[in-house]
Amino acid sequence: MNIKGIVTIIRVPFLILALILGVLGTGVAWYEARRFGAPFQGGYAVLATLGLLICHAAVNIFNEYFDCKSGLDYRTRRTPFSGGSGAVPSGLLTVRQALGVGIVCFALVIPIGIFFTVVKGWLLVPLLVLAALLIILYTPVILKMGYPEWSPGLGLGILPVLGAYFVHAGTYSASALIASLPSYFLVHNLLLLNEFPDVEADLTVRRRTLPIVLGKKGAACVFSFFTLAAYLWIAGAVAAAWMPVWTLLSFLTLPLALQVIRGAFRYDDWEAFLPVLGKNVQLVLLTQALIAVGYILGGLFTK
Repeated sequence: MNIKGIVTIIRVPFLILALILGVLGTGVAWYEARRFGAPFQGGYAVLATLGLLICHAAVNIFNEYFDCKSGLDYRTRRTPFSGGSGAVPSGLLTVRQALGVGIVCFALVIPIGIFFTVVKGWLLVPLLVLAALLIILYTPVILKMGYPEWSPGLGLGILPVLGAYFVHAGTYSASALIASLPSYFLVHNLLLLNEFPDVEADLTVRRRTLPIVLGKKGAACVFSFFTLAAYLWIAGAVAAAWMPVWTLLSFLTLPLALQVIRGAFRYDDWEAFLPVLGKNVQLVLLTQALIAVGYILGGLFTK
């Protein structure tokens, strides 16, 4: 086992998503602390975000382990955004070593979860159990269910925001759930678009993703709907005073979103479609980052 192999399979650049989600959940808690005097502790924010980063690394590693065990990663067309890290097929790690790294990451999260359960309450346990089940079952089970994209939307969208909020408040709230829904839409779509290049390879291991079940055109329509839903949700929530007006900063990415929607329908032109995958990653990260900034500014300018 070598450091390069570990860094490769963890897919460090992909962990930016977990970092932003941690900041978003923390931003919601900060906003409520400023408005209502709710509890907020900066040290908890750092520890919770670290836990999110490790969890996301575990997700990446277990996915790669199962894909290599099935032989999928040896057949798929790898891109910078899909098809696995290539750590095992390139010989940087063995399949067994990949599993070991995943187990270590999973084990590192347990004491963090126990700590927050002790100091903030047992209501965190259902969230942690659900997150663990999504990590373990995603590749071997959920990807064969016909609509697996809900799982990353939940596990890498809603749950991290709720968890990052919970470590401050010791409870869940409608406001935190409302803040997490755009993350659900966007992360759902991050995985959905990344599945397009893998359709032929996924068929060989009986996966049933939306591009397979609906066809690529149908999946592109679903992608478009969920992308626009994120902005409609934010606009509606701001109009209803459920989210601070500063979160409308996220609309700065709307032109990029429209570019990605158009590009999603160019799935038959590989040279045109590959840059769209990169733009979609930018869209997902920037939009959520701007929502987080909106909550932080909302807290700063709260009377």
